Amino acid sequence: QVQLVASGGGLVQPGGSLRLSCAASGRLIRINDMGWYRQAPGKQRELVAAITRGGSTNYADSVKGRFTISRDNAKNTAYLQMNNLKPEDTAVYYCKVANYYSDYWGQGTQVTVSS
Repeated sequence: QVQLVASGGGLVQPGGSLRLSCAASGRLIRINDMGWYRQAPGKQRELVAAITRGGSTNYADSVKGRFTISRDNAKNTAYLQMNNLKPEDTAVYYCKVANYYSDYWGQGTQVTVSS
């Protein structure tokens, strides 16, 4: 019914950049919040960044100043620009969208930061 397709992950050296994309399709009556979460091996899933329909943003302290979340409402797409990547950013990144009725999760995309 609802599909979220995340892309853009990969292997990058410390200090490098990646841009993640999440395209939502299907029966989404109204998308309110969109966000990115990540889960590293042995750790709990954590919120990385979120953005409301009106453009208000929220970031985890660990990524402030380095990551930027944005969205294209017409395309139902969210983006996460990740700059100055660190090894501790290595994780599977998950896209989430929310409407009045439910939260929807995409498949994870692997981000690996290593020399």
